Amino acid sequence: MEMERDLGDSSTGPNITNSTEAPDSTLPVVVFTDRMVVLVVILALLTLLTVLANSAVITAICTTKKLHLPANYLICSLAFTDFLVAILVMPISILYIATEYWSLGQVVCEAWLSVDMTCCTCSILHLCVIALDRYWAITKAIEYARKRSARRAAVMVGIIWVISVFISIPPLFWRHRPGSHGPKQCIIEHDHVGYTIYSTFGAFYIPMTLILILYYRIYNAAKTLYQKRGSSRHFSSRSQTKTDSQNSLNHCRMAHTFCVSDLSTSDPTLEFDRLNATIRIPSFETDMDGADERSQICTSRERKAARILGLILGAFILCWLPFFLKELLVGLQVITASPQVSEFLTWLGYINSLINPLLYTSFNEDFKLAFKKLLRRKEHA
Repeated sequence: MEMERDLGDSSTGPNITNSTEAPDSTLPVVVFTDRMVVLVVILALLTLLTVLANSAVITAICTTKKLHLPANYLICSLAFTDFLVAILVMPISILYIATEYWSLGQVVCEAWLSVDMTCCTCSILHLCVIALDRYWAITKAIEYARKRSARRAAVMVGIIWVISVFISIPPLFWRHRPGSHGPKQCIIEHDHVGYTIYSTFGAFYIPMTLILILYYRIYNAAKTLYQKRGSSRHFSSRSQTKTDSQNSLNHCRMAHTFCVSDLSTSDPTLEFDRLNATIRIPSFETDMDGADERSQICTSRERKAARILGLILGAFILCWLPFFLKELLVGLQVITASPQVSEFLTWLGYINSLINPLLYTSFNEDFKLAFKKLLRRKEHA
């Protein structure tokens, strides 16, 4: 999200986007150093990987009937948003970094910054909605299963885009002021403190807080669910009749099957081991051993859930927190950021668009199978 970029000697000024013309009509001569070439190659590689990863997710969901689930539609929408970041935002940023001046004109500058802010905000809000969807799916499983539909997912995606547009639109009202920054550049400066607070909190701090709260509750709910499911497998005792045992077995099987079908296939944070999907009533001679095994299984699942949630939250916070912290502090005029720092933090945020398709699909067996089928098709082709 190219919310702020300083090139040349500009450090202060109105909170506007400028595409300023140099006094001389001749474009500056660009000299590419070895260091710049290496940087451009690395950034281009990251862009290509982002395009490929998100394209694979979109293709897998569109071509695999088993993945046609409301939760996966949200993941597909996230992948499409990150794909837009990769093809519309990142390449122009590479050109801007390489040439160190803006040569694409005022209209492209306006469009690029607007698309940048909208798509990056939309990507972050997608993570928030996915967390909310998973929270409802595990805490209100039966009730939410009735409401969880493709139409509901489409409405949620529509709301995300509307919010993103409203966060990125305000600068359009004050961008077209003339500037005198010397070299050509395309920037949003930070003199509107109110907008800085509005945009950073709306695009990141509020969603981040909500995501942390939701995933904390998801983990606690999953932990409780694992423990209850483990105990339900040993619900029978010597005093129970055959009928009681069968009733308990049917109850456990129904509960487990519902959770597997509703959560596991669409939610990597709650991916159950498919080998344990069948409920078994152990023999009386192995009750003690079964209790130990149950405890180990529950602990293992809790650790897996914690590890996956940690990766999702860690990647999101690591990629975006430094950027938005810098944006807020610069907007409040607490610090000033150099162009190199701004570029690094901006691209750190862009990298989240590469990490998202990896994290949100790599722990799901259905996605793994879909990716394998896609690779086989390419080999045959």
